[in-house]
Amino acid sequence: MRIVWLFLCLPVAATAAEHWVATWGTAQQLYRAGGAGRGPAPAAPTAPAPAVPAAPAPRPAGPARRFGIPPALASVNNQTIRMMARTSIGGRSVRVRLENALGSSAVNFGAAHIALRSKDSGIVAGSDRALTFSGKPAAILYAGGTLVSDPVTLDVPALAEVAVSLYVPGEAQAPANHLFGLHTTYLSKEGGAKEGDATGAAEIADGATRESYYWLAGIDVLAPADAGTLVTFGDSITDGDQSTHETDGAWPSVLAARLHANKATAHVAVVNAGISGNRVLGDNNSGLARFYHDALIQPGVKWVSILEGINDITGGSRGLPNAPKITAEMLISAYRQIIETAHLYGVKVIGCTITPYGGSNAYNEYGESVRSEVNEWIRNGRAFDGVIDFDKATRDQNDPKRFRAEADSPDFLHPANPGYKLMGEAVDLGLFKK
Repeated sequence: MRIVWLFLCLPVAATAAEHWVATWGTAQQLYRAGGAGRGPAPAAPTAPAPAVPAAPAPRPAGPARRFGIPPALASVNNQTIRMMARTSIGGRSVRVRLENALGSSAVNFGAAHIALRSKDSGIVAGSDRALTFSGKPAAILYAGGTLVSDPVTLDVPALAEVAVSLYVPGEAQAPANHLFGLHTTYLSKEGGAKEGDATGAAEIADGATRESYYWLAGIDVLAPADAGTLVTFGDSITDGDQSTHETDGAWPSVLAARLHANKATAHVAVVNAGISGNRVLGDNNSGLARFYHDALIQPGVKWVSILEGINDITGGSRGLPNAPKITAEMLISAYRQIIETAHLYGVKVIGCTITPYGGSNAYNEYGESVRSEVNEWIRNGRAFDGVIDFDKATRDQNDPKRFRAEADSPDFLHPANPGYKLMGEAVDLGLFKK
């Protein structure tokens, strides 16, 4: 007697020719009040470290930051948070991912909405959609957990700004965040349930503002089968530090616009997984520690670019407390681990050369020798699936240790919008063609 098993599946939003792809995303950081969102410093390695020159004497005040570090948000109390994000590819159906990956306590959400942004805190009339989680409007996001909303039908264009509103009916301490959001986040005034829940409001007026993302980790759209996501993994130079607020001027955003404008690459989405101050090496939220969570499990991921190492170099070449004494081989070994791990999941890894930092307060000749050796390996080591030479695109040809004048680097460490534009335009789109 032959037994035939019949499996019945509940209806799903996707068809056989579609799948969920992350059209926007960010990386959460360890919350530290007043700590610039960097998390704890990585512990020194136990392996013997080579001799490194002693830390130089303090320098006079050098090149200044053009934009300051965004202020922290210590808590949310019976308020709505409305956050703005720009999509990279479009879709007919959308869902939202919330995370509390690094939080220490659960948070209750009373309501959540998504809509197309109009201007400032306003939303486009008729675009507001209430979100549910497992069919319910309220949900608990536990410490270390993830919530994925049920999909809603909403035509989300490519390169469109969307507003995600979260209502927290009680008090939530130290919200999980991404510090450098580069877009304005709007908070409603504290009040009773009626006043606090502004998730469906046409705008949020007279409340506070911040420049960070809270609990919002990703936005996904239903996209054709050939669509895929590039995760730009890195530090502040990928995060967009010193890019002008509300301009989408960071290099991943510049690249997203180029990909969309090119018919052969319009199927490629971009997720920015840069964290300011992040290092490749170390414990807790280092690049090696967060790579799986922030890169490899992004919906639809096909490629990951790696631009990270300058913080290892600047910290580990000057003898800063708790900073590993750095060598080129240490970084190269870490890159090899990232490549091997990504290949286990069928994801291609694109190596990016580290940009110049001559003239910055963090510069020293030993660190420069490490950067030079690492960049040479990235270019010629044949370990990566592709290479983007950001160093070549941004360096001064007459003084290659420094940014070129066109990069408009206010602190000689981060480029400004013109420099990020040079970076975004330096990417060979052929890396992502079908």
